[in-house]
Amino acid sequence: MAVKLRLVRIGKKKQPTYRLVAADSRAPRNGKFLEIVGTYAPRGASKADPETIVTIDNDKAVSWLQKGAQPTERVAVLLKKSGAWEQFEASKAAQ
Repeated sequence: MAVKLRLVRIGKKKQPTYRLVAADSRAPRNGKFLEIVGTYAPRGASKADPETIVTIDNDKAVSWLQKGAQPTERVAVLLKKSGAWEQFEASKAAQ
């Protein structure tokens, strides 16, 4: 089973909020997933407080990346913002 880290859309019409999830690559966008890794609210936070836009559990994200999960392009950008990608690279280099 190929696992992807990707976004699932939730929220009202014209007010998107996304969950960052680990899901089977064959599952539909808003379908079944394995675990919720974080959230992304592009419209939910002010520009003065950008930390609330992306909330990712870095330990879960790194765990899935070590197991072979592939992030989508947007999720890779979010992982770099949260610092999870650097944690993954450091753990990969330590092995």
